[in-house]
Amino acid sequence: MVERIREWALAQRSLPGSAFRKALESMHKLWPGLTLFLSNPLVPLDNNHVERQMRDVVLDRKNYYGSKSERAPQVAALFYSLIERAKLRGEGPGEYLLRAALAAIENPGTVTLPKSHD
Repeated sequence: MVERIREWALAQRSLPGSAFRKALESMHKLWPGLTLFLSNPLVPLDNNHVERQMRDVVLDRKNYYGSKSERAPQVAALFYSLIERAKLRGEGPGEYLLRAALAAIENPGTVTLPKSHD
């Protein structure tokens, strides 16, 4: 079925510069990545889990655009990054944030993340 879709797309003719032509050219260029999941079972069909993780961060970041403080969005972004990293590692955000804070106290002026407990 996927090969039939590709053959159909390659057989299409359209005006140069048209949106349809650009879409077909993009699909052809990205085809190996678009179909990688067919040959590698470790590649998921979609990236919805990543999209869902990023959604909250993006929405919250937009909420800070109206802030009169320049520092508030930066601090919020730092905490969101740390919390999302903790989630990805399967750790509790509270414990992870505590370890990040202690690491920052031990190494002032440096940006460090807690070492893994693996």
